[in-house]
Amino acid sequence: MSNWIEIAALEDIPQLGSRVVKTDTMNVAVFRTRDDRVFALKDECPHKQGPLSQGIVSGATVTCPLHNWKIDLESGCATGPDEGCANTFQTRVENGKVYLAL
Repeated sequence: MSNWIEIAALEDIPQLGSRVVKTDTMNVAVFRTRDDRVFALKDECPHKQGPLSQGIVSGATVTCPLHNWKIDLESGCATGPDEGCANTFQTRVENGKVYLAL
């Protein structure tokens, strides 16, 4: 069972940008696409643990700032030819507020 927490107003997350939510065990990067979809990934590239929250969002991918791996925001998986996945978390937007399931 998921524990939903309110993390921000949608407008507080820049389009094509992210915010970091710190938990007891990890940092979670919450991304907003140009069309206001919201995705959440563990803030760690599966390659060399680069901070995905500092990457560039394009469409529904984020590019890791360390080695330019492209990570699909929906699946958390690297796009070919790279391989590996970051943990994903459910998000929802209600009444302009963003919620994260932990």
